[in-house]
Amino acid sequence: MDARTLDELWTAVTGTQPAPPGWLVLATGAAALLTVLARPLWLVARGAVTIAHEGGHGLAALATRRRLAGIRLHSDTSGLTLSYGRPTGPGMVLTAAAGYTTPALLGLGCAALLAADRITLLLWLAVALLLALLVRVRNAYGFLTVLLTGGAFFLVSWFGSPEVQAGFAYLGTWFLLLGAVRPVLELQQQRRHGQGGDSDADQLARLTGIPGLAWTTLFLVTALAALALGASWLLHPL
Repeated sequence: MDARTLDELWTAVTGTQPAPPGWLVLATGAAALLTVLARPLWLVARGAVTIAHEGGHGLAALATRRRLAGIRLHSDTSGLTLSYGRPTGPGMVLTAAAGYTTPALLGLGCAALLAADRITLLLWLAVALLLALLVRVRNAYGFLTVLLTGGAFFLVSWFGSPEVQAGFAYLGTWFLLLGAVRPVLELQQQRRHGQGGDSDADQLARLTGIPGLAWTTLFLVTALAALALGASWLLHPL
């Protein structure tokens, strides 16, 4: 790759792209909503939310100087992040709290980039984050899932037309914003039926003495607030 090509690539990644037509923004939002609400579609697509969830645990563990042992993603869309360090304290609390909040906050960050017309930058940042996650995955299914997801982002960013890139970026952003809500509702439903005793909310309750319901409420408020703000940014140009 010569210097001219590198300059063109850098300009494409760091520059702005034309805003997509309003119908595309609305269509991708409707498609993401259908994917979240329709159970057969959700059972397949939920894995993308799990990637963000477990990646959030891993990032928080590293940020609080815990030792990240690895991340596992399973075919039932569940996941597990193992880290070592003090079993109590702020680092452990932040690590446990990061899972359910990360998809919403990540979606909000993506919405901010799209509002600034940074479509290509969003796609390349997604590739970079997925590559960073890939080296921490410790099971074959998880490795393949993250690799295929990252590959999809790369192929779209490298070969896709501006319309395809915009559609892919908006669909992914809407899905993160909308998809961050349903797992929290599912978590509370499980807890109400006496399940999920080792969930993030219950772990946080044991760590802090604050009831698990308060933590699920915090997760839900975060997801809804991110959805409201992110949607306002995405829909503002319409």
